[in-house]
Amino acid sequence: MTRIPEPDRTPEGPAYEGRLLDRPDEEVVDQGAAFDLRTLLTRRGVLSLAGIGVGAVVLAACAPSVTASGSPSPTATPTPSPTPTPTPTSDAVAADVSEIPEETAGPYPGDGSNGPDILEDSGIVRQDIRSSIDGGATAGGVPLVFELQIVDVASGAPAEGVAVYAWHCTAQGEYSMYSSGLQDVTYLRGVQVADAAGTVSFTSIFPGCYAGRWPHIHFEVYPDVASITDASNAIATSQLALPEAECAAVYATSGYDGSARNLSGITLASDNVFGEDSAVSQLATMSGDASVGYRAVLAVGVTV
Repeated sequence: MTRIPEPDRTPEGPAYEGRLLDRPDEEVVDQGAAFDLRTLLTRRGVLSLAGIGVGAVVLAACAPSVTASGSPSPTATPTPSPTPTPTPTSDAVAADVSEIPEETAGPYPGDGSNGPDILEDSGIVRQDIRSSIDGGATAGGVPLVFELQIVDVASGAPAEGVAVYAWHCTAQGEYSMYSSGLQDVTYLRGVQVADAAGTVSFTSIFPGCYAGRWPHIHFEVYPDVASITDASNAIATSQLALPEAECAAVYATSGYDGSARNLSGITLASDNVFGEDSAVSQLATMSGDASVGYRAVLAVGVTV
């Protein structure tokens, strides 16, 4: 059982360790936070303050005063908590990313440089590119979200505000606006503007593999969204390569007739676009599976 300390008796009144009690009619342990803090300043006081937890005394004395409304008093100054250091993630943009290789836009760009120009169409700035701009036809296939993280190679900083136009083929290896029967279809094409992290994201489907080419996604980077109406304004034109394991898994599902056969006849090293270095800086990092869909991420270095 804890012994309750007895006050001293002085001519001036009850005291404890030479200090007059703030509340003469109360016991030592009931003198209040201010008296307790004065007692804690000496080792003798800390050891003899029976029945009161040191942590509880300090918390009670340091708590901000509260107004009748329940809000902290304007005179209370709470101690700020330290700001935690962000934990790096696998999605962080690499400051030392190299400049993306310049590649062909191919015969089906849809940017006005070879026939039709979707970049003049209202509604081309969109995140979900699975349907035509007019909401008509929708492309089928295994879901794919692909993200491009655009980095200014000169500064290593995210290229906020650049516009990215991306497009790719269907699960059957055909291109909207060009292939037979798809001339009036505009799906699997869209534009996004990079956010503060330099990231653009598109919701789409996994493209098929047609004869002679490794599975890929085309993209052009423009200084800003106002520049997209003229293909000559692009500051980078390149392609994203999809990894073999994920391609094989997707092409084993229904709806990708012929893709598995076409994939078996080509490698990254033999591809006429990625063959120079086997797409070392163009191969996306993947997550997910063929049953629920995939996410592809690629860091893209450009000169802004």
